[in-house]
Amino acid sequence: MLNRIALYGAVLGIFTMILGSSIQVVARYVFFSPPVWTEELVRYAMVWAGMLGASCAYWAGADPSLFPGMRQPGGIKGKLWATIRVVGTLLFVSPVIYYSVIGLNGKMSFGFLGRSLARTAETLDVTMIWVTAAVPIGCVLVAFHAIAGLCGHVFGDPDDTRTQSNI
Repeated sequence: MLNRIALYGAVLGIFTMILGSSIQVVARYVFFSPPVWTEELVRYAMVWAGMLGASCAYWAGADPSLFPGMRQPGGIKGKLWATIRVVGTLLFVSPVIYYSVIGLNGKMSFGFLGRSLARTAETLDVTMIWVTAAVPIGCVLVAFHAIAGLCGHVFGDPDDTRTQSNI
């Protein structure tokens, strides 16, 4: 369910990028007066599409891998490799999630999100937290997908739908 929501969000981000870019191109080359807000809209949509799309790619097993054959073994060896993969993933996303909320001085107001509350976008006049929230949300989704995938791999998930086309 979370993957489906993230996938719809990523697709919405892509469509927003296409729409914003199209408006920019038409306004620039047809009317010779491009709006300044389209560049920001496309940039922020790209952040959301990238973070949500990365979590979907991780869940589907379409993320880049140096050793794709390591996902195939079953038994104890497969469970060990799955565990190592999840531990590596969690070691990567945990600091991002932590420092998104807590700053280096230990205060929430100096975390990545807290600092974004006081900043606004130049042309869209929205608080930057609406953009920067994509980073920890994407990382939380990756962590959740990693843990869920490990549970499915270790305990066996006969209803694993990650490779089916209905995601």
